[in-house]
Amino acid sequence: MATTTEITSPTLQLAQQLIARESVTPIDDGCQELLAARLAKLGFSNETMVFEDTTNLWSRRNQQGPVFCFAGHTDVVPSGPVKEWISPPFSPSLRDGYLYGRGAADMKGSLAAMIVATERFVTARPEHQGSIAFLITSDEEGPFINGTTRVIDTLEARQEKITWCLVGEPSSTKRLGDTVKNGRRGSLTGFLTINGIQGHVAYPHLAKNPVHLVAPALAELVNTHWDHGNEFFPPTTFQISNVHSGTGAGNVIPGSCEVQFNFRYSTEVTAVELQNRVTDILEQHDLSFHLSWTHNGAPFLTDHGDLVDATCAAIQAVTGQATELSTAGGTSDGRFIAPTGAQVIELGPVNATIHKVNECVKATDLDILTDVYEAILERLLC
Repeated sequence: MATTTEITSPTLQLAQQLIARESVTPIDDGCQELLAARLAKLGFSNETMVFEDTTNLWSRRNQQGPVFCFAGHTDVVPSGPVKEWISPPFSPSLRDGYLYGRGAADMKGSLAAMIVATERFVTARPEHQGSIAFLITSDEEGPFINGTTRVIDTLEARQEKITWCLVGEPSSTKRLGDTVKNGRRGSLTGFLTINGIQGHVAYPHLAKNPVHLVAPALAELVNTHWDHGNEFFPPTTFQISNVHSGTGAGNVIPGSCEVQFNFRYSTEVTAVELQNRVTDILEQHDLSFHLSWTHNGAPFLTDHGDLVDATCAAIQAVTGQATELSTAGGTSDGRFIAPTGAQVIELGPVNATIHKVNECVKATDLDILTDVYEAILERLLC
């Protein structure tokens, strides 16, 4: 493979500097210091917020509204087997037009594009309207409890509001800008324990097998139609992710069965409604059970308006192609920002290699993304 060592693009240079820092969740490894230093030169006021093991950066230029915020994360998932990488995961490498390294697409490439776009915009328009802000965390890929959600709580407590927020998650599918996330489904996880009576498999009349007892209920849950979805969201889905029971011995009826499941749900139903419906089904099957829940985030949607329209127009102007609005996929930190009333979208590189060995991003895509980000700023703050 051909290897190119000379890099002239400011976005690629910064992306390489970020990838070289081994910032596996919740470690930031100096990424935010690097970004803050660049922003300080533009007149941004930097505020580091540390909650438990997580470092966050809130940086803002100007105090008047409206407020445009770039949001993202410096943390990355573990590299996986290093020997399977073509080059070391934290030694960024440019080969055959692609930038390789953990975080290249998710989402250090986006962070680099945000910074360079902002530098160009502010340099050209130092008296721009409104404010520009950055909300950067280091726990998006992990437990997400001490990052964006805590920063938002802090901002809300002092009544500091975001008007428009662009999250740099890798939203594109086949080409840069072909998909923009203008919302996300809600995520609700259930932890179910079915109580039985342990015993010998040869004497089932003296025991109660919780696996047998719960199977019909699980079948009903799997086959239940939860809603029809709507023009923005597909129908709500139910998936069993983990089932555990038994002692490991082949001649013992287990005494309990643990089941973990998840809903990805639309705006046609609420988390409370889903919880109630599940409980009703379990009770109809006359089970002895314990059920607890973790609500990972409510669904949110940003319909056509200032942010969506500016983003679509910027993509069209820079790439010459239209974009598709989508709410598919997993969750993002946008779910913590949208409830404040902010308009939120996600726009970033192609997501084909995220979290994989040999994660990479097309080098020219990062420059195009920089142009798109700058064009969005021009449309909203000029």
